[in-house]
Amino acid sequence: MSRRLISTGSPFERTAGYSRAVIDGDFAFVAGTTGYDYTTMAMPEDVTSQSRNCFKTIEAALKEGGFALADIVRATYYLTDAKDADAHFAVCGEFLGDIRPAATLLIVAGLLKPEMKVEIEVTAKRRTA
Repeated sequence: MSRRLISTGSPFERTAGYSRAVIDGDFAFVAGTTGYDYTTMAMPEDVTSQSRNCFKTIEAALKEGGFALADIVRATYYLTDAKDADAHFAVCGEFLGDIRPAATLLIVAGLLKPEMKVEIEVTAKRRTA
């Protein structure tokens, strides 16, 4: 299988020179994903909604590449405020509670835009039944 690039269609992907995901063989590498709702290009104010949007975007990219959330083996979470961790983890549990990938949470000084509260990146490996 050759390398395949997945895009959300965001103009920023071309401007910044990256893909939402890169599929390479049995692996999918999903770029850091923030909480935009790509259908409206709106950013919700709360971390819960932003985290859900991150996972929805990640799930769509994985699906386009022939993967599922269940294939996620690694997740990295970036939060701008430690006070948001519990709300964010509740959303992680909704999406990944049965999957339980290896995960890391980092509290960072900020993301690209001040309204961004969370960014998530994942690696998935296609399961062989």
